[in-house]
Amino acid sequence: MAGHIQDRWFKTVAGPDGGPIKSRTDRHGTGHRYRARYVGPDGSEKSKSFRDRELRLAKQWLTEIEADMSRGQYLDPRAARTTFRQYAERWVSTHTGEINSREAAERRLRLHAYPHIGSRPLGSFKPEHIRAWIAALEATVPAESHRRIIVGTVSAALSAAVDDGLLSKNPCRARTVQLPKAGKPRVIPWTTAQVFGVRAALPPRYQAAVDTGAGCGLRQGEIFGLDVDEVDLQGGWLTVGHQLKRIRGKYVFALPKGGKIRDVPLPGAVATALLDHSKAFEPLDVTLPWRTPDGAPMTKRLIFSGVEGRHVRVSHFNDHYWKPALAAAGVIPEPDEGQRYASAREHGMHALRHFYASVLLDAGENIRALSQYLGHSDPGFTLRTYTHLMPTSEGRTRKAVDSLYLASRPHDHGPETAQAA
Repeated sequence: MAGHIQDRWFKTVAGPDGGPIKSRTDRHGTGHRYRARYVGPDGSEKSKSFRDRELRLAKQWLTEIEADMSRGQYLDPRAARTTFRQYAERWVSTHTGEINSREAAERRLRLHAYPHIGSRPLGSFKPEHIRAWIAALEATVPAESHRRIIVGTVSAALSAAVDDGLLSKNPCRARTVQLPKAGKPRVIPWTTAQVFGVRAALPPRYQAAVDTGAGCGLRQGEIFGLDVDEVDLQGGWLTVGHQLKRIRGKYVFALPKGGKIRDVPLPGAVATALLDHSKAFEPLDVTLPWRTPDGAPMTKRLIFSGVEGRHVRVSHFNDHYWKPALAAAGVIPEPDEGQRYASAREHGMHALRHFYASVLLDAGENIRALSQYLGHSDPGFTLRTYTHLMPTSEGRTRKAVDSLYLASRPHDHGPETAQAA
């Protein structure tokens, strides 16, 4: 047995003949009678109290403790009393990766998890608690894809609790827990007319930003963080070495998403647009912290700047320039008088990346190269996102045969000539 059981109602004393006898203690008849005690793996003593007539339960409990220790499944009862919020807050503070990822995780937990399961001790979690919480999320988080991200954050915290020995199993992974579906909508790329329509509706100061997104596939933060030294006009390459990010309301320079620095082919048309832009709007030296609001200052000579002589403030740009341009181009409706523009999540500047991907795939570019140009860490993700935009086998066949016939027309109109060609 892993420990021993103390009877707090009786004590052993020496009898008249010197032999041991049981004598009542001052606690006799009050409180819990038995205290099961054992020494945990950390060397400290643990105990649990049981009432009168529960000696069998006390022995059974100690036996289970011993079995858990031998199987490597022992959980410290005191640690198991830690609430989910107490543990998750510690987990978030040690979360590795970009600071934006930590803040996003903290926000999801604070808004959507702590109000429901934050006060529950880790040792008491069962799949039914997760099922009830997921059901409750439907009332406050309509988008199933968003609910899936929230549940994924909670599951990651609970998995860490398992690794740290505070929980035996992750209840989010039980077979009876149905996770919200990803629900990622199929990408529908803009048409060329939409791209150039939005470009024309933007002020001249921002028109070349559309060329950079649609012609090189850069993200919004990468566009507005683009440094003069990262553009090789003669060599035809553009280096994506950093981005402009907003963290806790403050702007910083940071590595691109995923920490992936990449080189992207610079088409001549985009190079010309950037050159003309730089002649009309002088690049601006901007000094911002590196990576975090309290990071070391770093100066970049930005190609794109705001009208107030600073870096572009993305939220201001989206509300006062981008959405009006979308409405002018017919991508989203014009708002009623006194109303705000409709939400246009699928029509943010990320739509330019989708357009870029669709153009490259239609031209026959391979997925691995496209993934590298977009800065994706996994070509499989690129394939899953854009596979429906890839030319079909029959489409490639028609195009190949048509090109042969087209090439042969000045000389002959027969299929034999085409085949010979």
